[in-house]
Amino acid sequence: MKLKDEENGGFYGEVDYDLTINKEGPKGGIAAARFLWSFSAAYRVTMKEEYLSYAHHAYRFLSQKAIDPVHKGLYWMLDHKGNPIDTRKHIYTQAFGIYALSEFYRAFKHPEALKLARELYELIETKGYDEHTKAYKEEFNREWIERSNEMLSEHGLVSDITTNTHLHVLEAYTNLYRVWPSQQLKEKLTNLVYTFYQKIYDHETKFQKVFFDKKWQELMDLKSYGHDIEASWLLDEAVKVLDLKDENISKMIIDIAYNIAEHGVLEDGSVANEEKEGKVDCTRVWWVQAESMVGFYNAYERTGDKKFLNLVDNLWKYTKENLIDSRDEGEWFWSVEPDGKPTKRPVAEPWKTPYHNSRFCLEMIERMSR
Repeated sequence: MKLKDEENGGFYGEVDYDLTINKEGPKGGIAAARFLWSFSAAYRVTMKEEYLSYAHHAYRFLSQKAIDPVHKGLYWMLDHKGNPIDTRKHIYTQAFGIYALSEFYRAFKHPEALKLARELYELIETKGYDEHTKAYKEEFNREWIERSNEMLSEHGLVSDITTNTHLHVLEAYTNLYRVWPSQQLKEKLTNLVYTFYQKIYDHETKFQKVFFDKKWQELMDLKSYGHDIEASWLLDEAVKVLDLKDENISKMIIDIAYNIAEHGVLEDGSVANEEKEGKVDCTRVWWVQAESMVGFYNAYERTGDKKFLNLVDNLWKYTKENLIDSRDEGEWFWSVEPDGKPTKRPVAEPWKTPYHNSRFCLEMIERMSR
């Protein structure tokens, strides 16, 4: 809340490890959406008036600055004044726009927000869906001409299809369906659930594959513990809103949670980052811990297995003692290194915003008060 930019709109884009605010730091399109989602959801769940003005402040910046008035869609990056400095369009970014705008509509019933969310949905479906591969595309230039997926590839490869983008389109469509239950959207969301089951989920290892070529062939032996456990509960949310009755899908959701409980949890109760070609990266990343707590609690609700409750308890204890920054004005560290020391990375920047950890808090408030 203290990062609210009264002069230029939105929120200051950078806070370094030493907690120095860079008021001229860039403001990401993804970040703008995550701020909007976080304050809208915080108001909807807690009904605290203080969040209302912040949600509307975030909405004004996203709707007036972050969306391209000519070619539509959210920009990748803006300067501190809200001028576009990287005009590429990414399906991942558009998905977060839908997620945020539909949440703003859930909280405030603002008709223009729902209209914008539907426009982004139409953009994704007309520009971003490949009927031939049955996959959502990744990256485009400002004019929506497809280009190489630089922004959501990593480990030295360029991926044509990513699980990450599909996961956040699923997340966005689930939230949009809550406020706009159209038949076409229902079909698209159902198809996404089965894409995970048929293309992304490895039925033998019970991990999700991460990066693919245009033929849905896996590009690297990579296992992302955080994305897997996040997918477990986000898939469950989609199943709930769709009222989808399929034992195979339900089994996949639970099997993913048990698999991460077995392979991803470290001795101190935290969850490792990922496994690449058999080597585990034991960095404790902030969002992985947050999503794991929600995912394990969701698995407890699904199964009644108290093993998952114990995992949440241990992970919350680890998070409080190691990941939550106790310094004045601190938030959550980006990560904790295998040696137990905080990683000296920014506390806030275009990829680190109040989304994963805010959502963890809000999900637990809602789930534990049922």
